Amino acid sequence: MVSPLQKAVEFFKEFGLFDVVLPFLLVFSIVFAILEKTMILGVDRIKDKEYPKRALNTTVAFVVAMFVVATNKIVMAINRALPNVVLLVVIIISFLMLVGIFYKTGEFNFAEQHKTATGIFVVVILFVILLIFAGSIMKTEDQSYLSYIVDYVIENFTGTVVTSIIFLMVALAAVYYVTKGPAAPSEGK
Repeated sequence: MVSPLQKAVEFFKEFGLFDVVLPFLLVFSIVFAILEKTMILGVDRIKDKEYPKRALNTTVAFVVAMFVVATNKIVMAINRALPNVVLLVVIIISFLMLVGIFYKTGEFNFAEQHKTATGIFVVVILFVILLIFAGSIMKTEDQSYLSYIVDYVIENFTGTVVTSIIFLMVALAAVYYVTKGPAAPSEGK
C-alpha cells in the first residue's frame, strides 16, 4: 500500500522538483554565497564600508544556476553525488563526536589542536569527494569516469603510463620530503 507521503514524493518527482527546482536552488545559493564572500564582481562603498554588489551577484548566480539546470548531465551528476556527499558529512560528524568523547568539557577545536591531522583529514576528504563525483559523472550510459579509470588502471597496471604516474608520485613525495624546511620557531617560547 502506497502512503500519501510516498504519493507526494512521486508527485514532486514528476513535477521536476528534484531535477530542476532543487538543483537550481543549490547552485544559485552556492554561487551567490561565493560571490558575496569574495566580492569578486566589485563593491559598493556606503559610509566608509564596503558591501558586495548584490544585484550583480544575484544576476550572475541566477544565470549560472540556469545553465546548470539546462544541462541534464550535470543535474544527473549532482543527483547521484549529493547523497554520497551527505553520507560523508555524517561520517565526519560521527568521527568528530567520537573524538570529542575523549576530551574534557568545553569548546572542542580539533583543527587548532591537531593541525597535521586536520591537514591529512582535509586531503583525504577532498580525495573522497573527487572519487564521489568521478563515480557520479557518466562517460557512457552505463559507465562512470571512476569505473573507466579503475578499469584502465587494472588493464594497464604494468603499462608505461601507470608505472610512469606511480614513479612521478613517488619522486614528488621524495622531493617534498627532502626540500621541506624545519618548522618555524614559535614566538614566546
